[in-house]
Amino acid sequence: MAKLLVKLQRYFRRKPVRFFTLLALYLAAGSLVFLHSGFTGEPTVPGSQRSPGGGEGPGLPYLGVMQLSRGFKAAVTMPEGGRRHGPWFKSTSKEPAERGKAGDYGSTRSRALRGRSGREKEEDRARYIGCYVDNTRRRTLRGMSFFDYKKMTVFRCQDNCAERGYLYAGLEFGAECYCGHKVQASNASESECNMQCKGERSNTCGGVNRLSIYRLELAQESARRYGSAIFRGCFRRPDNVSIALPVTQLMLNMSVDKCVDFCTEKEYPLSALAGTTCHCGFPTTLFTLHEREDEQLCAQKCAGEEFESCGTAEYLLVYQTQVQDNRCMDRRFLPTRAKQLVALASFPGAGNTWARHLIELATGFYTGSYYFDGSLYNKGFKGERDHWRSGRTICIKTHESGQKEIESFDSAILLIRNPYKALMAEFNRKYGGHVGFAAHAHWKGKEWPEFVANYAPWWATHTLDWLRYGKKVLVVHFEDLKRDLFVQLQRMVGLLGITACEDRLLCVEGQKDGNFKRSGLRKLEYDPYTPEMRKMISSYIKTVDTALKLRNLSGVPDDYYPR
Repeated sequence: MAKLLVKLQRYFRRKPVRFFTLLALYLAAGSLVFLHSGFTGEPTVPGSQRSPGGGEGPGLPYLGVMQLSRGFKAAVTMPEGGRRHGPWFKSTSKEPAERGKAGDYGSTRSRALRGRSGREKEEDRARYIGCYVDNTRRRTLRGMSFFDYKKMTVFRCQDNCAERGYLYAGLEFGAECYCGHKVQASNASESECNMQCKGERSNTCGGVNRLSIYRLELAQESARRYGSAIFRGCFRRPDNVSIALPVTQLMLNMSVDKCVDFCTEKEYPLSALAGTTCHCGFPTTLFTLHEREDEQLCAQKCAGEEFESCGTAEYLLVYQTQVQDNRCMDRRFLPTRAKQLVALASFPGAGNTWARHLIELATGFYTGSYYFDGSLYNKGFKGERDHWRSGRTICIKTHESGQKEIESFDSAILLIRNPYKALMAEFNRKYGGHVGFAAHAHWKGKEWPEFVANYAPWWATHTLDWLRYGKKVLVVHFEDLKRDLFVQLQRMVGLLGITACEDRLLCVEGQKDGNFKRSGLRKLEYDPYTPEMRKMISSYIKTVDTALKLRNLSGVPDDYYPR
């Protein structure tokens, strides 16, 4: 080795030009690697060292709750089922693989607090509705049930019931899980549902003849599937069914399979069962699918399958097939340069990518971005490559919150989401990608506390800055957009100056998820927020709520505040 070094030294002494050329190339390559690793194409926390010209503006006004500071520390960065519908249930799927064990984020929390925090799960999966009386003669939830006296958890029960298409999941005796479509019992005292889950110490799983019941929001919002079809609900027969659902077929041996297959073959996105008649069509103004009826009105057994419901002549059981509704799939750049720049502004993790997907389907025009994300471009956001001032896109995605950046836009749609959900969503994106999940090691390590400390204040200042400096701001709450997509999307499209066809908006409702939504079933089995984190975030929620009301806007939704 020494001889080799001596030879190299002699060689470069004879030819110093080559030595300096090699040294220059080495330094240039190192500089390029450094610049590449430092550029992420993401917005930075205003006031941090990474901000490229922050436009801080004046200090925030005192709003009666607390004074916020914009001098945050720089954030730590990292690289980026089958259902047979009706009361006659027949299980055909195997038990899902067992999830990881639940853990606590602090050993000092009381059992009561841990039990409560277990109910404050992601709304995409379940919402706790209360403690109910149960008995063996007349069950409160009358669907499938299963027991596990060693490893039962709230998550596992919810997951099993959601996979099988049930609306409710209930836990009893700390180890028993019951599923159902309807709660048929009276309320009991919350103190009676105090038995610890067998598989986790952080949650309670009912009590003696007492059920802790959760409403499965994921199942409610069209995740209930039969094979490849999505269950949409029970609906009253439209007045002119031959126009609303133009293709009809009599099937004496009716089953969900046969009707769905028939409509799929005819290339229609909706399959509606009416006893022994199968209807196919599109969602239109004649059949909007907005007014759901009680599912019991459709609970008539299928002639060809005793474990399925097939609706009646007056009440149709509707499924969405895998046929794509192409009425809202065409998209293009604006034919002429836009006269105004409209921002689609949100805190990271508030659903901006999903909102862009909805806007593109509703308007037929591409959306742009203040940044460039190659993964989104590859998934169909063709406006991602355009400069944000090109004027070829209908609106511009941005997470910026400085005065200079905000005043660059003529108007804005400000998308606000529950900070507890937004912070978790952005943390998952940072460590798992747009539709991935952060690993448990990240949640349990130092990354999560540091992330919350840096990003929670930004959630508040982002909204406050847009309310202060924005010229024409339309506030849309992510939760309202999910709950009433048709109405909220009409508001958003109206600000963009587009008159959207109602049939097109109905088409968007059927294609609303796209490829930009995380699976609702993979969630943390524990609450990652400590009491100190919750206290801090609650103060920011109150500040934002006050700011919205001072501008005669509705405050934040009630579910922003933990129970």
